[in-house]
Amino acid sequence: MAQINRSPDRPIIRSSNEVVAHYKTLLSRWGPQNWWPAQTRFEVIVGAYLTQNTNWRNVEQAIANLRRARALSAAGMRKLELSQLEDLVRPSGYFRQKARTLKTFLAFLDEKYSGSLDRMFARATEELRAELLALNGVGPETADSILLYAGNHPVFVVDAYTRRVLERHGIIGPKAKYEEIRLLVEQAIGGATRDALTVVQLGGDPRHPASRISRTERSELAQHYNEFHALIVRVGNQYCSKTAKCEGCPLQRFLPPTAPNHNPPTAS
Repeated sequence: MAQINRSPDRPIIRSSNEVVAHYKTLLSRWGPQNWWPAQTRFEVIVGAYLTQNTNWRNVEQAIANLRRARALSAAGMRKLELSQLEDLVRPSGYFRQKARTLKTFLAFLDEKYSGSLDRMFARATEELRAELLALNGVGPETADSILLYAGNHPVFVVDAYTRRVLERHGIIGPKAKYEEIRLLVEQAIGGATRDALTVVQLGGDPRHPASRISRTERSELAQHYNEFHALIVRVGNQYCSKTAKCEGCPLQRFLPPTAPNHNPPTAS
């Protein structure tokens, strides 16, 4: 695949092969991660909203509240007063804002698609993405999470971990925008052959137990985007936090020689 040009101000990518190599290395180390841990598509959508500006443990508490209240479905959530929904999602933080945006999504689903997720996800990817981005409280990461994990649309989700890992490894520059990062990963993974993405031996260390959603049959490309994003999140959690802990990281060997923590493992 053709190499994307880099500029002094915003280097984007040195080679599509680098992205593929990072992905295959993580798959070899840990294997599939069973993400997203949910039982229904609506639960994924709710989680995509609630995970904004918080950690997953807090989201799990809010999800558990909704499940106990039998409100973890479109029908159940419709019955709630706004104040009731606020109380249930309080553990996720920004609970008033998140309750309002969930109600906004429900109104959109009802008005545009008669309450049907099947009808909504049958929409062309770019058209549905534009509609989701037009909703209050939905940015690119939330929209793409809904599209990929709930709707099986082949879009890559970029988050803070993605940006941090790729920037520290010299693949993107500090000024790279969300859409540039998303497209470079999609070009690298989507442009690779099946053989180029094949891992001889998958790792067997999933971060989450299998769920109904994680076991859902997906298109091959959507599954690759799913796994790569989940694996990057794991790297970010275990090694590539704000203070890098590169020793033992499966991606350590990819660090540029000029990186502060560059210390490639010695051959045994």
